[in-house]
Amino acid sequence: MVAFTINGKPANANPAPDTPLLWVIREHLKLTGTKFGCGAGLCGACTVHVDGKAVRSCQTAVSEADGKSITTIEGLSPDSSHPLQKAWVAEQVPQCGYCQSGQIMKAAELLAANKTPSRDEIVAHMDGNICRCGTYTRIIAAIQRAAKEA
Repeated sequence: MVAFTINGKPANANPAPDTPLLWVIREHLKLTGTKFGCGAGLCGACTVHVDGKAVRSCQTAVSEADGKSITTIEGLSPDSSHPLQKAWVAEQVPQCGYCQSGQIMKAAELLAANKTPSRDEIVAHMDGNICRCGTYTRIIAAIQRAAKEA
């Protein structure tokens, strides 16, 4: 049995210890905002926070989450009022939208550590989170907007 906190609420699951955290989040807990992208930790669609650090949940064994605090896109803000979520809408970032929860969670890690990142710092931090639609300039603009409004 693995016990952890997810989005501020206690949770537990009893999968095999090497089960990816992604599948526990999506299949056991029915929080489907976290997406399956590549399954190899290369795209970032599955990004969640574990104790405040952005991790690829497809490559994180559920056993690594034992006793930890997990935040998914659903837990970032209960009413979508997080500055990043509002900026994403204002900057019209999503096209297909598939990568967006992972992009936002990665950006939230950056803004938690650096309230006023430069464009270069944003680009460096977001490197590795892939957007199939290529909305990178809008992603950067949304992060810059959120930094100003946070």
